[in-house]
Amino acid sequence: MLAALVASMTLAACGGSDDPADTAASAKSATAPESTAKAANGSGSIFYGVNGHNSNGGAYDVTSAQTQLAQLQELGATIYRNDVYSQTSANMVAGIAKTMEDAGITMYPVILMNLNYDSEDEAYDAGFKLGQQTANSYRYKYYEVGNELEAKALIGNVDGTVWYQYNNWSYMLARGAIRGMIAGVKSVDGSAKIVLGGTWLHTAFFQMLADGSQPDGTWGHPAVSWDITSWHWYSSQGDMTHACGGTGCHDVLQFLHDMGKPVWISEFGVRPDFGSYSQIANYITGNLMMAQFASVASKYNIQSIQAFQLYDDSEGAYGLVQNDGSTKKPAYWAYKNFVQGHPM
Repeated sequence: MLAALVASMTLAACGGSDDPADTAASAKSATAPESTAKAANGSGSIFYGVNGHNSNGGAYDVTSAQTQLAQLQELGATIYRNDVYSQTSANMVAGIAKTMEDAGITMYPVILMNLNYDSEDEAYDAGFKLGQQTANSYRYKYYEVGNELEAKALIGNVDGTVWYQYNNWSYMLARGAIRGMIAGVKSVDGSAKIVLGGTWLHTAFFQMLADGSQPDGTWGHPAVSWDITSWHWYSSQGDMTHACGGTGCHDVLQFLHDMGKPVWISEFGVRPDFGSYSQIANYITGNLMMAQFASVASKYNIQSIQAFQLYDDSEGAYGLVQNDGSTKKPAYWAYKNFVQGHPM
């Protein structure tokens, strides 16, 4: 991939806008206090998963939790990632979670925030509140804190592999939001597992979080700890083990592994303009996506890969199913057949 590709790449953010209004159609209250899911395949594996947007309307509003569950079970998916950005959305996702987890599908939230704050402390407080609300709505096993926040801190069209490619102020706001979300979740459930990550080559952001440094070159700032490093990868980004930008070519999976935590690919998908439905199906299960991830899982400690997403929606035709919630695309069947042929 050429460096110029970075300029044309559109980063897919689960949940659409990072500044969503609290306009969910209706709240569904959680009725179960704690995640008790065991993977439906009986092995306890969460390797194969899917993204959903149950707080964002569209096909998710008109398709019951039971239908979504049946589709996930047919696919062989055992983990389901959904976005939360407010109390109302947290309640909605919690309502779906009980149905999923009672049937053996692990469900977890990705908590969305923006950087529209006047200080790191203000970002922290907002993150704490949202993290606490999310954990109070349902006791999940896993919580992902933030969605590609590191991309908002970049200085222009850069790779993000070195510290000076980030804006110090934006970095501090992102750090505050992330620290707050973690603290808010932990204030409710100290045993919660924290998932944190980004996309493309934005690796230096997470090195700085871990070691307490920041883009102005100073050290000794609050360090962030988490349990699982997650990453997003799309067809426009090429080979995850040989991704090339302005700073050269990088094995992104090796970087993630070297962080010393289990690795999740919490979003992987094919851009809707890639080609025909059949071409998209072939790519998503091919040697730069599912086949690659499965083949190198033990080398890089990849514990879960999660397709983006179940249904087409306002973000585009990324779905395994069309936006009516029922018409299954070739990628749906390709995913299903791959999972059956490659148990993990």
